[in-house]
Amino acid sequence: MLTKNFILEYASYRRIGEKAISQVSDEDLNRVINADNNSIAILVRHISGNFLSRFTDFMTSDGEKPWRDRDSEFEGTGFDRKSVEAMWARGWEVLEAELAKLSDDQLSGTVFIRGEAWTVHGALCRSLAHVAMHVGQIVLLARIFVEENWKWISIPKGKSRDFNKKMEKETGAKIL
Repeated sequence: MLTKNFILEYASYRRIGEKAISQVSDEDLNRVINADNNSIAILVRHISGNFLSRFTDFMTSDGEKPWRDRDSEFEGTGFDRKSVEAMWARGWEVLEAELAKLSDDQLSGTVFIRGEAWTVHGALCRSLAHVAMHVGQIVLLARIFVEENWKWISIPKGKSRDFNKKMEKETGAKIL
């Protein structure tokens, strides 16, 4: 049951990121709002690099692989949409394949990240918080770039009551 919760939560952030990315122009995928920030493409590259490193041989090797060059994930520009989408998909596929193998019994097991011992549960919490932060950055950048053409991913401002009424009808549960 707990592993299923991780799977569902990761899937939610994947969908949120994809919905945000789909709304920006190809040019805006590489747009940096100032010199010390990242573009959406760079954030995607970093998320993918992190997932590839952490979840390749997740249970049997250190999560920081010797082949990963983390610093290079924050370099470069000019990624086309196809390569951004391919990076995104590759990282998520590795994560999802490893999550599918996990059982709740394994959550108390130990994995290593940069030589530091973590429970599997702790490592997943850490990873989920990391991707949530970066997906939030992607959403914020997308909203800035798209401006008034933004299509809401979550409940739009001023629409919480309407959403709650809809949920009450669908679930039969009273929402306060």
